[in-house]
Amino acid sequence: MSAPFRDRHDAGRQLADRLKSYAHRDDVVVLALPRGGVVVGYEVAEELGVPLDVFLVRKLGVPGHEELAMGAVASGGVRVLDSELVDVLGISAEELESIVGREQRELDRRERMYRGSRPVPDVRGRTVIVVDDGLANGAYMQDAVEALRQLEPEKVIVAVPVSPRSVCEAIRHGVDETICVLSPEPFVEIAVWYEDFFPIEDAEVHELLERHALAAGNGNTEA
Repeated sequence: MSAPFRDRHDAGRQLADRLKSYAHRDDVVVLALPRGGVVVGYEVAEELGVPLDVFLVRKLGVPGHEELAMGAVASGGVRVLDSELVDVLGISAEELESIVGREQRELDRRERMYRGSRPVPDVRGRTVIVVDDGLANGAYMQDAVEALRQLEPEKVIVAVPVSPRSVCEAIRHGVDETICVLSPEPFVEIAVWYEDFFPIEDAEVHELLERHALAAGNGNTEA
């Protein structure tokens, strides 16, 4: 039995079918989470005729317990901080700024690699469709949505090809709309639902963003 999605391109086209009401609207932008989400997002943006960009989030890990997040930095100069946790753990201002600086430098490096010289899109007052290739536990997507809210979009839509039903429902509470093409239980893992789920290289992310930007510049999509 074949998987529901041939690859991320196919998944993006199937996802776009669920988003037709947002096609060719001046107020809509697709923001994709790297790396696999950019492939899916590329197809969504192409089908809808709307701008595409990448949205990056870097977790601020607690010193010595980096898996525990005390905040994040994200595209657009966003910083999210759990001040109460920082105070409870007694993290000094100097230590905090060192961690923020390190993660911001890495975020800036990746943004230059993916976006080049193009500016971060202004999403204030716009409808933002946040896309990934799937959600396993939803943690990264929740971080992205929290960060994105600081950029004051009018509406935030989370759209993914596949996610456990429980995760899709949990994400729904923090956004204006959630679209999951498949919400299987049991879920297992994202890769199970794709015939081809090979890793995506940074170069492919850059190439897809460049291709879409060039097409938009030639009038094939709305900017």
